[in-house]
Amino acid sequence: MITKEEVLNALRHVEEPDLKKDLVTLNMIEDIKIEGNNISFTVILTTPACPLKGLIENACRNAIAHFISADANVDVKMTSRVTAQKNQPLTNINNIIVVASGKGGVGKSTVSANLAIGLAQTGAKVGLIDADVYGPSIPMMFGLEDTKPLAMQTEDGKTRIVPAEKYGIKILSIGFFTNPDQPVPWRGPMASNAVKQLFNDAEWGDLDYLIVDLPPGTGDIHITLTQTYPVAGAVIVTTPQNVALADTKKGMAMFLMNSINVPLLGIVENMSYFSPAELPENKYYIFGEGGGRKLAEQFSIPFLGEIPLVQSISAAGDSGEPVILQENNPTSKAFSEVAERVAQQVSIQNASEVKRF
Repeated sequence: MITKEEVLNALRHVEEPDLKKDLVTLNMIEDIKIEGNNISFTVILTTPACPLKGLIENACRNAIAHFISADANVDVKMTSRVTAQKNQPLTNINNIIVVASGKGGVGKSTVSANLAIGLAQTGAKVGLIDADVYGPSIPMMFGLEDTKPLAMQTEDGKTRIVPAEKYGIKILSIGFFTNPDQPVPWRGPMASNAVKQLFNDAEWGDLDYLIVDLPPGTGDIHITLTQTYPVAGAVIVTTPQNVALADTKKGMAMFLMNSINVPLLGIVENMSYFSPAELPENKYYIFGEGGGRKLAEQFSIPFLGEIPLVQSISAAGDSGEPVILQENNPTSKAFSEVAERVAQQVSIQNASEVKRF
């Protein structure tokens, strides 16, 4: 008679490729059921976006066949539960991901918007904070320019901000509370406190990921947020030009400072190449080629992907429908792959024993 212990011992030989530990040690096996020669169990992946789902399932079947019986009927249910940062003070938010750039104009907000939707499309619960106080663009990208968030009273009498919702994303932006035609003449501490309110005073509910679109550069808001909240990691956005890469290095170095120490999840290279609509297979690297990938190699971090320079990205952002929502679009596919890789890197970081908080 086959026992649960035999099944667990067999599955100890199946390693999670990213986390480099076996599924049993990682507590990824649940609901083992055995009826004669029939074996069923559930594998809990660390992210619904896991690109290695099929590989892990096949490895489980092979382990049962090799270590128990080749004649066993194996039913493997693959599901997921997004891992959470340890010691996260915002107990309902599993992972905070900041999207940053060394300079403006590289498409950081575009990456933030499409990354948030890409993660939500995998089944995750996602929120998005537009922390770019002096140039908030997330409201326009989601078609929410005239949105004014509601307030609600909690049972303990506190007033909470209710985020706007669109495309399955909960969204808050400084732009919801300011006049879009007027500048925001705030000093650093005032801007930082306003952004902290978007974290602390909002009714976010349960989130797997909270994406934060940071301002460009390395200012007060970056330091305040990374020293106040445990950030799962930073996604760095650059373009191929040398001037952008030089500023990107400075931004990356800030996250690696001892006083901040935020893991770098990887680099996204935006505007990597141009493909004409009439020649979609042609790639013209008009700003240079491979700069983002070389930078990732220099810092020994993942290269998350290349995003092409196409009119559809700008048009989609201006119309309030991010390009990732378009089906059968190469750019949409590129953003979806970036989202999968970001989720993968967050899982790897969460499995690490070294934590800042």
